[in-house]
Amino acid sequence: MKVSVYNIQGEDTGRKVELPAEVFGIEPHQHSVWLDVKRYLAAQRQGTHKSKERSEMSGSTRKLHKQKGTGGSRKGDINNPLYRGGGRVFGPRPRNYDIDVNAKVRRLARRSVLSAKAAEGNIFVIEDFAFDTPKTQEFVNILRSLKVEGKKPLTVLAAYDQILYKSCRNIDRAAIAPASDLNTYQILNAGALVIAESAIEKIKENCE
Repeated sequence: MKVSVYNIQGEDTGRKVELPAEVFGIEPHQHSVWLDVKRYLAAQRQGTHKSKERSEMSGSTRKLHKQKGTGGSRKGDINNPLYRGGGRVFGPRPRNYDIDVNAKVRRLARRSVLSAKAAEGNIFVIEDFAFDTPKTQEFVNILRSLKVEGKKPLTVLAAYDQILYKSCRNIDRAAIAPASDLNTYQILNAGALVIAESAIEKIKENCE
């Protein structure tokens, strides 16, 4: 499919660029998207949760009273989980939440969400641009001129650019990423994709 190329003033340059049909024009595969998003969100979990069990509590291990003859229930030490301040039974332990998803499925998921964005008309191709120094207001003006400022825009570059990253990082609900780092969750979470013209080929490579 062909889309118009805009300049940083939001004006149509009159040129059109071809978006590869094998990346931006497939029938979305919902289950692959679900698997890849689940994998991404699971990987964000630290898994460092931990509670103390009975043997780890700092309390006396003296038996509270004799086993028989008191008329009360049998009791062990003060670290008994039934007591206030005692250890926890079957509490959380540190663990790894990572989920394995085949690379082929992850690539299919990326193609699926890119195709969905293209079908919705939420992909904007812009001429390559760069700043000499970080300029947040300049970046805001670019997003505003494209009318995507309030749509959680994700700007995709051909390669990482620290100056552009610093220009974008303080803009509310906006994000920036190199094409090589794009993942399914990022694309799905964005309301609109602003793709630098030179990044289209990189996106294709990332999805093949």
